[in-house]
Amino acid sequence: MKSENGRLISVYPEDLTFGFQLNKQINCDLKLVNNTEHHVAFKVKTTSPKKYIVRPNTGFVQPWDSSTITVTLQAQNEMPPDMHCKDKFLLQSTIVPPIFDVDEIASDTFTKDGDKEIEERKLKVVYTAPGQQGVTVKRSSRRSSDHLAMLSNSTIEEVQTIQCLKEEKDATLQRNIQLQRDIEIMKKRMKHKSDTGFSLVFAAVVGVMSLSLGFVIKLVLS
Repeated sequence: MKSENGRLISVYPEDLTFGFQLNKQINCDLKLVNNTEHHVAFKVKTTSPKKYIVRPNTGFVQPWDSSTITVTLQAQNEMPPDMHCKDKFLLQSTIVPPIFDVDEIASDTFTKDGDKEIEERKLKVVYTAPGQQGVTVKRSSRRSSDHLAMLSNSTIEEVQTIQCLKEEKDATLQRNIQLQRDIEIMKKRMKHKSDTGFSLVFAAVVGVMSLSLGFVIKLVLS
C-alpha cells in the first residue's frame, strides 16, 4: 500500500543544497520517510561518486518510520561557473520482506527483473553562496548582480533584509508542513499498535505538537 502521492518514500528536502565554500567539506542531510506499511529498502547513486560521500548509501526504513542520510560534498578547490551544478543523484526504493539489519539486504535487491517494482527518484544538486543556504542560484544570477550594482547601498540593504525575512518565513512554513506530516505518520503507526499505554502517550504528544503548530502558524501570519 502506497501513500496518496504514490511514492514508497518521501524525501525532505527535495533537492540537495550545499552552501558552497572553497576547500571545505559541506554536509547535507536528507530525511527519508516510509509512506507504507511495508519495510522499504533504499539505495543512493550519483553521477559523481568521487565528489560526494553518502552515508549510508544503502539501507532500509521500517513501516511508517523515517531515516536520515548524510551527503558530503568533498572539499573543492575551484568555484563552479555561475554556482551551477550538473551533478545528479538517484534514489532507488523497493518493498522487501521484514529485515532488521542492513546486511540482510540481498545484493540483487535493486536489480530490475521480473515483476519486481523498483521506484526511482532523481534529486538535483543546488549550490548556494555562503550565508544563502536554501536560496537557489540560477544562471540569471549574473544579470541580477549587474542590476543590484546600479542600486544605492541603502536600497541593497533593504532588498537583503526583505530577502532574509522571506527566507525565515519560508523555513517556518516548511517546518510546519513537516510537523503535520510527522503527526500523520504517528497516527498511522498507532493503527498498528494495540497497547493502550502507547495510545495515551501518542494522544499527549499529538496534543503538544498541535498546540506548537498553532502557535507557529499564528506567529508567521501575524
